[in-house]
Parts: sequence; C-alpha cells; structure tokens
Amino acid sequence: MAAAEIQFKRGNERLVKVTERAAAKLTQLLTRQGRPQGALRVAVIGGGCSGLQYKMDLVDGPANRDILVESNQVRVVIDPKSALFVSGSLLDYSDDLQRGGFKVTNPNAVAHCSCGESFSA
Repeated sequence: MAAAEIQFKRGNERLVKVTERAAAKLTQLLTRQGRPQGALRVAVIGGGCSGLQYKMDLVDGPANRDILVESNQVRVVIDPKSALFVSGSLLDYSDDLQRGGFKVTNPNAVAHCSCGESFSA
C-alpha cells in the first residue's frame, strides 16, 4: 500500500522570517541530527505567565495542513492555528548564556511576561 501524500501549503517570509544567525544555527542542528533537509516546527501553545508560549522542535518536514516557509535557505513549518499568532514574526538566535537560544519577535504580541518566555495576543 502506498503512503499517503502529505498535503501542506507554502508560505513566505510575511508569515515568519529567519535571520542569518538563526538559519546558521538551525542548519548546524539539523546536520548534527543527520537530517539536513529537516525543518524547525514553531507552534504556539497555551501556557506561561501571559497565556501563550512558543514550542519549537526539529522535524523531518511538514505534516498534513502545515504551512512550509523557506527563509535564508532553511525550512520552518507552522500549523494553521499557530500561524494566526506568529504572522509577521522574526526568528533569531542568540548565544547569550542567560537568554540564549531561538527567539521570536512577534508584532502580534500585546503583552509579555517578565521572564520573556510567554506572551498574549
């Protein structure tokens, strides 16, 4: 029996844009995991002090109904519900010891918690 084809949409950098720093780190992480054609999944889930927070995972590619964005030669996948919250966002990466990691700058966030880990829209 043949595997079902995954149905996904293609998005563009108006949904999410990846900086050169974030793209370099993402490429490094995916290569280290042995899946250079993989992607970063960005999701918005309930939780955190302000009600919403980001969840990020490395994945092989898009799942059904996902939106695939290619930016700076890397791939980001977002589910349709999360896309409503992240539209227009910038994904960056920092090596800072205290606040390092992937960071989302989201123009839709109306409030942030003091720790910077959650937001409300």
